[in-house]
Amino acid sequence: MGSKCIQTPYICHPMKFQEYIPFYKRNLLLAFPIVLSQIGQVSVSLVDNMMVGHVGTTELAAAAFANSIFMIGMVFGMGLTFGLTPLVGKAFGNNDLKKTTVWLKNGIFTHLVGSFILTLLMFSVYLFLPMMGQPPEVMELARPYYLLLCVSYFPFMLFFIVKQFFEGLGNTKMAMQITLLANLVNIVVNYVFIFGKWGMPEMGLNGAGVGTLVSRIIMPILFSVYIIRNSRFKRYFILAHYQPMIKQRVLALLKIGLPIGFQLIVEVSAFGIGAIMMGWLGETPLAAHQVALGLASFTYMIALGVSQANTIRVSHQMGVKDYLSMQRASYASTHLVLVFMSFTALLFILGRNYLPLFFTSDVDVISISASLLIIAAVFQLFDGLQVIMLSTLRGMADVTTPMFIAFIAYLVIGIPASYVFAFVLNAGPQGVWYGYLVGLSIAGVLFYFRFKRNLKKLM
Repeated sequence: MGSKCIQTPYICHPMKFQEYIPFYKRNLLLAFPIVLSQIGQVSVSLVDNMMVGHVGTTELAAAAFANSIFMIGMVFGMGLTFGLTPLVGKAFGNNDLKKTTVWLKNGIFTHLVGSFILTLLMFSVYLFLPMMGQPPEVMELARPYYLLLCVSYFPFMLFFIVKQFFEGLGNTKMAMQITLLANLVNIVVNYVFIFGKWGMPEMGLNGAGVGTLVSRIIMPILFSVYIIRNSRFKRYFILAHYQPMIKQRVLALLKIGLPIGFQLIVEVSAFGIGAIMMGWLGETPLAAHQVALGLASFTYMIALGVSQANTIRVSHQMGVKDYLSMQRASYASTHLVLVFMSFTALLFILGRNYLPLFFTSDVDVISISASLLIIAAVFQLFDGLQVIMLSTLRGMADVTTPMFIAFIAYLVIGIPASYVFAFVLNAGPQGVWYGYLVGLSIAGVLFYFRFKRNLKKLM
């Protein structure tokens, strides 16, 4: 990122700060609605954790375990749908209405079938939860909560499929508005059912599951209302109804979506396996893990929003073969993310003893959470680097090699490192997070060098 000039075949262009300002502005303008949407999505689980944590440590530990397992299937499904956006965007950019609606028809079919299969798989995982070595009291609370999350999966994926289509059209505000409204619904329903307000039963952790389910059912309903009330949007779905199913279109969607889905599942699996390891150490470390991870996930989702906008910017510049602007757009996004992650790293260090108070009053949980936040402050920078470099590679249509890089960094190196630090070197809960730091560092550096290699070939 610190290169002083950009090489083209004939010219070396000095990179001055002033030259980046237009790129900062364009990237932020595109990223802002996506960032708000991402914040809304992660806030659902963050609010759940805050409310559940004040019910009890066991409830917070159960939420940590169930969410860690559920997120593996959830992000894989989300990754599958990511292939729809650039394909729709390219057709829409060429003013090809027919091809746009063909992608819509084939995308809805492909991803709904995929979501149905994933829903069945996630329900089947329920049978294996007791075999993961968690404390019995944690398992008793986690199992019904996990089932509620599984029920919420299909409506959420229906929302996400439509969201990716509209982002391909360049409309990022609609999903943002729906996500924020659904988040408000989640908070209200949580309050009513977790604590038993307004004459409703006090359901504790299961009340948080009900809130998540209700909010996720509302999301596709609101999208339907938007579409029905807007003739321009409704036209796409009417025309899509008459388009044919084409095998090559389905395969094209899967060719992009599957590697992204597997890359995401590898990263989330690493955190999920880490949560299982935390459970081996006890419910207090598992609860602390959920607190620290909830805070780290919040900052990550903001970086992810910027990275998704970066993918759009990079793909546009790739389409017109303007590699100089592509590199500057990517570096501008990298600067924004690293500055933000540096700020939040400082916040984690200074506020490590106070931020956990939003989630729990348990002194032991707060103490472990504070130590984990110091490690999180360091890996924030590498997490920011890996997410922005990965988004650049996706914009360059490079998705297969990054999948293998992620597998090596997170599962081949990161998870074994967590086990060695935690159980062989007796570093305890902090050891699990040292493994996260190792995996994210390697991924970030390798993604960066992959980007440099691709750029050199293009130049």
